[in-house]
Amino acid sequence: MQAKIKDIIIDAEGLQRTLTRLAVEIIERNKGVDHLVVVGVRTRGATLAERLVQKINALENKNVPLGLLDITLYRDDFRKRLKQPQVQVTNIPFLINNVDVILVDDVLYTGRTSRAALDALMDFGRPSSIQLAVLVDRGHRELPISADYVGKAIKTSVGEEIQVRLKEVDGEDCVYLVEAPREEE
Repeated sequence: MQAKIKDIIIDAEGLQRTLTRLAVEIIERNKGVDHLVVVGVRTRGATLAERLVQKINALENKNVPLGLLDITLYRDDFRKRLKQPQVQVTNIPFLINNVDVILVDDVLYTGRTSRAALDALMDFGRPSSIQLAVLVDRGHRELPISADYVGKAIKTSVGEEIQVRLKEVDGEDCVYLVEAPREEE
C-alpha cells in the first residue's frame, strides 16, 4: 500500500543544502577532521554518510574514513518485526579506538535505532566520542537520546511518518511527511 503524501519536507536542492550545512557544522564543532571517522547506519543512513563524507572531503581536502553499520541483530524489536531479519554487511575497515565517530542516520524517532547503533559500535572499540547526525528529527523519543547535528526538526503527530527517499536507494531525493499506514486488525 502506497503511503499518502501530506507534504514535501525537503526537496532535492534542499537536501543538498542541508547536507552541506551538516558537513560544515561537523567540521567546525570538531575543529577539523584529523581525528574524525564517519559511520552510516544501513540503509539510508549509510547513503547519507557517503554523501556527507564527500562534502567533508571536498571542504577539507582530506579523506575522512567511512564505515557502514548494520544494526539488525542489535535491535530490541527485531524478533517481533521481522520473521526473517534482512541482515546486511557491516563494513568498518578502520579502528574506532580514540577517534571521534560521527554516526549518521536518516530519521531520529524513538531513539531505539540509535541505541542499537551505539551498542553495535561499541563492539568495534572505544571511541573518544560518538556524535549523532540525522537528516530529520521527528520527536517522540522513548529513550534519552538526542542528535548533535540535525538537518531539519519536524514535530510529527500520531498518524504521521517521515519518509526519506534517496536516489541511490529509491530513485529520487526527497523527504516526505506521509500518513502512517494503519495497522490491520
